[in-house]
Amino acid sequence: MYTGSCLCGAVRYEIHGDVDRTSLCWCTMCQKQHGAACGPYANVASAALRIVAGAESITRYASSPGVERAFCGVCGANLTWQMADHSDRIAVTLGTFDTPYEGRVAHELHTESKPGWLP
Repeated sequence: MYTGSCLCGAVRYEIHGDVDRTSLCWCTMCQKQHGAACGPYANVASAALRIVAGAESITRYASSPGVERAFCGVCGANLTWQMADHSDRIAVTLGTFDTPYEGRVAHELHTESKPGWLP
């Protein structure tokens, strides 16, 4: 089991199941969402993710057709990314994990958008 939370602690979650895939997404939308070079995600079964506190603080945003991103409406921490046509899967931001994830990131997506300013 993994646990996680937003920056302010208003939203807390548990993942009861395996992380099936990890990724770094370099798309410009993830860059804007995270305010960083990429978005790091852990892909899990939607049924495995349980919000244990602060569900009322979660704000959702349709960033493009069929894609919904969720974040804490109090502190703005990015929490999840999900495609409507794959509602059985959800990508949880690795940076919000409280339980350390010991695996390696398996995939890099949209590397054509990787910023040139990275070392």
